[in-house]
Amino acid sequence: MADRHNRDIDRPVAPLPEPLPVPCVDSHAHIEIVAHAAVDSPEVRAVIDEAASVGINRIVQVGYSAEQSQWGAELAKLYDGQVLAAVALHPNEAPVVADLEADLKIIETLASQPRVRAIGETGLDYFRTPPELRARQQESFKWHIDLAKRSKKALVIHDRDSHDDVLSVLLEVGAPEKAVFHCFSGDVEMAKKCIDRGYILSFAGTVTFKNAPELREALKITPLDQILVETDAPFLAPMPHRGSLNSPAQIATIVRAMAAERGDDLAEFATALSDNAERIFGSFAKGSTL
Repeated sequence: MADRHNRDIDRPVAPLPEPLPVPCVDSHAHIEIVAHAAVDSPEVRAVIDEAASVGINRIVQVGYSAEQSQWGAELAKLYDGQVLAAVALHPNEAPVVADLEADLKIIETLASQPRVRAIGETGLDYFRTPPELRARQQESFKWHIDLAKRSKKALVIHDRDSHDDVLSVLLEVGAPEKAVFHCFSGDVEMAKKCIDRGYILSFAGTVTFKNAPELREALKITPLDQILVETDAPFLAPMPHRGSLNSPAQIATIVRAMAAERGDDLAEFATALSDNAERIFGSFAKGSTL
């Protein structure tokens, strides 16, 4: 995964959007890939400051490997009051790491830190993982679900080409109290199943893509208290900048599109998304704990 991530830094950064009328939260970003720099670098500071300049003053930094999860936990410590962290092995990482047990031990240790508020991104990805490795991927997913329940923290789910199996695993082992479908990619029927089970649907820049009408229909039927917004930066920059390097600042563009699609007042919608994020991940305030 590291090589694929590094290639993304070659794209031009999407220009800063118009600020939102009220502050909002990016519930899922990979800042180290946006900035491609050390946790205490000016490049990282610039990403966070640019987001704040357009009203995105809180960010959840999400893990996908043991090393990168450590980076994210350090970022949350350094930017206490602005950043929270999630830690996990990505479903594409789990089947191929050299020492799965050692990496999972690192994740478990990181999960005890007060600024680490979620276990993720974990889940299933059948787009890149061949059938012979999927059993190991499923076991990793179950391990992360158990960790989320033991640590009483939210679960952040990656689900690509695996809707039925993700839902089946959650039913089999029991979902944690707070489960977030990161970058929700399902249709209305999938959304209804998630809504009925109390899961949270997090919408990314894909909701603005012209080829995603079913995603917009899913957004419209989702209760307001079960919605989050994310960039998944540096991926999935929203229209009209699709293909650019995404950053947390683009939440302003995505929230505008989502509010317009639902017919909601922009400020009220953004405030509700912030409230949801704080309910799911806890307070971002400096020194706060769950």
